Amino acid sequence: MSILTQYFNTKYNTAPFSQIKNEDYLPAFQEGIALAKAEIDAIVNNSEKPTFENTIETLAFSGNTLDRISSIFFNLNSAETSDEMQKIAQEVSPLLSEFGNDVRLNAALFAKVKAVYEQKETLNLNPEQTTLLDKKYKSFSRNGANLSDDKKTILREIDKELSKLSLQFGENVLAETQAFQMHLTDEKDLSGLPEGTIEAAHSLAKSLEKEGWIFTLDHPSYIPFVTYSDNRELRKKMAIAFGARAFQNNEFDNQEIVLKIAKLRFDRAQVLGYATHAHFVLEERMAENPEKVKTFSNDLLAKAKPAAQKEFAELTAFAKKIDGIDQLEKWDGAYYSEKLKQQLFNLDDETLKPYFQLEKVLDGAFTVAQKLYGITFEEIFDIDKYHEEVKTYEVKDEDDQFVAIFYADFFPRKGKRNGAWMTSYKSQYIKDGSNERPHISNVCNFTKPTETKPSLLTFNEVTTLFHEFGHGLHGMLANTEYPSLSGTNVYWDFVELPSQIMENWCYEAEALALFAYHYQTDEMIPMELVQKIKESASFQEGMATMRQLSFGLLDMGWHGQDPSNIKDIKTFETEQFSATQLYPEVKENAMSTAFSHIFQGGYSSGYYSYKWAEVLDADAFAYFQEKGIFNKEVATKFKENVLSKGGTEHPMILYKRFRGQEPKPDALLKRAGLI
Repeated sequence: MSILTQYFNTKYNTAPFSQIKNEDYLPAFQEGIALAKAEIDAIVNNSEKPTFENTIETLAFSGNTLDRISSIFFNLNSAETSDEMQKIAQEVSPLLSEFGNDVRLNAALFAKVKAVYEQKETLNLNPEQTTLLDKKYKSFSRNGANLSDDKKTILREIDKELSKLSLQFGENVLAETQAFQMHLTDEKDLSGLPEGTIEAAHSLAKSLEKEGWIFTLDHPSYIPFVTYSDNRELRKKMAIAFGARAFQNNEFDNQEIVLKIAKLRFDRAQVLGYATHAHFVLEERMAENPEKVKTFSNDLLAKAKPAAQKEFAELTAFAKKIDGIDQLEKWDGAYYSEKLKQQLFNLDDETLKPYFQLEKVLDGAFTVAQKLYGITFEEIFDIDKYHEEVKTYEVKDEDDQFVAIFYADFFPRKGKRNGAWMTSYKSQYIKDGSNERPHISNVCNFTKPTETKPSLLTFNEVTTLFHEFGHGLHGMLANTEYPSLSGTNVYWDFVELPSQIMENWCYEAEALALFAYHYQTDEMIPMELVQKIKESASFQEGMATMRQLSFGLLDMGWHGQDPSNIKDIKTFETEQFSATQLYPEVKENAMSTAFSHIFQGGYSSGYYSYKWAEVLDADAFAYFQEKGIFNKEVATKFKENVLSKGGTEHPMILYKRFRGQEPKPDALLKRAGLI
């Protein structure tokens, strides 16, 4: 038996990372699949009449070992990968996709599920059981169980191919991100850059035994560079490199892969009887269909576009006035926006950063969670971690009962993909009277501490930390029977509500007073800065909204139609962006070839959900503001009806139970300064 398939004899059954070797994975996956197959066979071969308990419930708990191995492996493949792990991923992904299809296309198993489903009205099920039955039935019917054998074979081939392509896509983006370095040796090229960014670039150069400074496409290096560098040519060089990732006709090019993925997804939807991939995906979302998403996006666009055009004209005039720039380019946007913001609000990230020391911000997030939901976080040192930078916490409730394990992994390194995400190493569920508690992780890429400074966050990084922590709370406070309905296993356009609502506390004086203290003087952030943070929150919100909508519309462009006629990615993107374009086109750049959210992550046909969930979060936070941002009654309602319920009922039912009404977009438009 592999170490990965045994019950981990560790504190809280946490993953024994230090004992797992790369060669353990493949045999563990094979063993995990065999175990899961045996569990399926037992359901199929059970001679008793199919019931909710012996079929649906048993199925809900099958494959647990395999799920555990998968979560450990794929989480590490994102946070701590290597060439060897990527090779294993290419080997196991087709095996997993094949196994998934073996289950979904198992006619005898589906017959039993269907038999239970057809008598659901007489079974006297509770809401969670009803949802489970519905989801299990749909997981078959929506994935080909009712198809003829030849169509099932086609589906298997498509799924196998898709699993390989999306992995390849991600590996190419990572390789391209890591391949680029800008090595500077002349001090005058550093003009405008914050000293922390310069220090980090110097440390990197030193670690590579080079003189001077090295800047990369990792966010903590890239974003400050294009925001603050006074050297327009160097900003251009960085921006073009970032936008050209996997679009350079080299071995890491993703153009063919994107076209193939889009076409295969369309073919798959067609085989299943859906008009497009978006129709297939959205059937199981709050938005329901592509028409609704397009209407929602275009309505918001109509409100945001006049504001965005006005903001862009102001920015253009500002750049012309201070630097004589006639045409704003993409690599000028962040730079002049930051300068204009400083002029309007006398506020910049460098003034704010000293008040946002990472450890204090994290403690602040913990305190907010304690005030709202009564949970505490204590750092512990007796469980294994996969990298020395990871911190581990034990989460307990007001009665000192164990709630969850929380892993925090905050700095960029080789082998870790860009961005920020929440994930889980073990789901929450209740079985045989025991409430199995979850192991949740937040992974981010913040500025590392240097020899002279701790990790100091930009305000944007502060909101990112709170955002991912919101997802984390959704996972940690889960309290459902079945693992597949637990935590963040909710409709995709609902999943961003718990994360986005948490960002609101970052703008409130009462919350900032908990953690925004100067790292050297320990002085609390001055109230006038807090006021400026609030006032500047809607700065260029028209442009930001339009940018976000443009990504969602590009996603729908790829997935809401037959992509067979798309021959050239660049031409297609230009068409898709025509309604939202402000800056001139950059011929060397493409978005899709590095749009990991939709071609590697789970956001295909779902990118709109960030904006959708913003409507929910603004409406929900308005309720907190009305009653008090730490109001126990509202917080308890949110915890009991949203955070702990996972996907046990339709999100609109849960939301209305919390809020007493359907969400209205007014709160969002007001917050964004668009009405």
